[in-house]
Amino acid sequence: MRENLLSKKAACNSHGQDSSYFLGWQEYEKNPYDPITNPKGIIQMGLAENQLSFDLIESWLEAHPNPAGFKRDGASIFRELALFQDYRGFPPFKKALANYMGYLRGNKVRFESNNLVLTAGATSANETLMFCLAGPGEAFLLPTPYYPGFDRDLKWRTGVEIVPIQCSSSNDFKITKAALEEAYQRAKKCNLGVKGVLITNPSNPLGTTTTREELDTLLDFVVAKGIHLISDEIYSGTNFGSPGFISVAEAMIGRDHNVSHRVHIVYSLSKDLGLPGFRVGAIYSKNNSVVDAATKMSSFGLISSHTQYLLSELLSDEQFTRKYTEENRKRLKERHGQLVEGLRNAGVGCLRSNAGLYCWVDMRHLLESKTFEGEMKLWNKMVYEVGLNISPGSSCHCNEPGWFRVCFANMSADTLNVAIRRLKTFIDSGRRSRPPAPAYLVRKKDSHPSGKPTVVSRNGRLEICASG
Repeated sequence: MRENLLSKKAACNSHGQDSSYFLGWQEYEKNPYDPITNPKGIIQMGLAENQLSFDLIESWLEAHPNPAGFKRDGASIFRELALFQDYRGFPPFKKALANYMGYLRGNKVRFESNNLVLTAGATSANETLMFCLAGPGEAFLLPTPYYPGFDRDLKWRTGVEIVPIQCSSSNDFKITKAALEEAYQRAKKCNLGVKGVLITNPSNPLGTTTTREELDTLLDFVVAKGIHLISDEIYSGTNFGSPGFISVAEAMIGRDHNVSHRVHIVYSLSKDLGLPGFRVGAIYSKNNSVVDAATKMSSFGLISSHTQYLLSELLSDEQFTRKYTEENRKRLKERHGQLVEGLRNAGVGCLRSNAGLYCWVDMRHLLESKTFEGEMKLWNKMVYEVGLNISPGSSCHCNEPGWFRVCFANMSADTLNVAIRRLKTFIDSGRRSRPPAPAYLVRKKDSHPSGKPTVVSRNGRLEICASG
């Protein structure tokens, strides 16, 4: 037997890489669709990227060559940017980012740059908050369905557990006081100390904004329990329809100081500006202890000096940011409408949404059996037979089989039309059978929507109390 040279942390399987969410990406990468060179390839609809407004940013860069060229007022600042920077961040960038966050929230709330901690993307921001607020044997509550990557981001290196707040399609997956309390008590029964609640607003994968009633319920809950609330608001600029986006920062207005130190906001420029490769994220908190601790940890995931300088110039151009945001929302609304209409013509519905880069699609009527095994069979057909990589609801810990997250902003309108035609052809054909999927595509271990680890085989499940 070969000696295992990895540490227990590196070798543990809580990363979630064998989730169907990531497996779908792997299949796409083996056979990516291209209208010219590979027209029968797999279309990537499992990646929430915003590629609709690159031309606007490219036009700004052409008109403002200095920032991208390491220059200020025509003079080179290469050496200044190349040297080590204060890990607290470039002050002009922090100020510009804080102002942009306020703009996206209708300037109803003001963000102070001193309360910002810069991180290498939202992934780093969320993990940093876990390190600051919880540890092994402790848990955060997350409403289902939730972003599959949280199993990696929140748990893998921190040892923190996730306990799902079970939400239902019966009320459009809204968060209720009863669901919060049930999840809290379930965590206690598993001897987990609950340290907080984490939400995505707008929701990933639902594509809906959190209502004021839900936010009030959440704030009341965390105060009553003496715990934290993290609001991941990285899709705040994608709100393209009614109702409008309400930040937890706005919901706190008028409340006493007993709540403000418990609430922390995560933001990034990956979705609103479509810049995931720039790795720009941030934590906003009015809790000085959290800001100090997170700032120390941020040295493990800094944003490059050049990136900060470039984006400080771009975000400080308020005329551009307003034009960009308005046009980007318009394009997202149009592309969302294209997908919804195409799905409707194919006989498929979806949850009514008003934000995000995806739709929460209801394919329950296409399942051979109303089970998660039936969902996985349909997912395999989508990947191999239809040639669409979409994310099954079970990877998002949805407790109702048959829901899928389908992205629409990471491709051209023509490619989206191809995807819709493929889906409609599949449904119209009435085909419901397919040889068993290759073993490597069947989940060997994936988290069950209940939050319990599940060993999945072709014959059933094995569940235990809490994930490891």
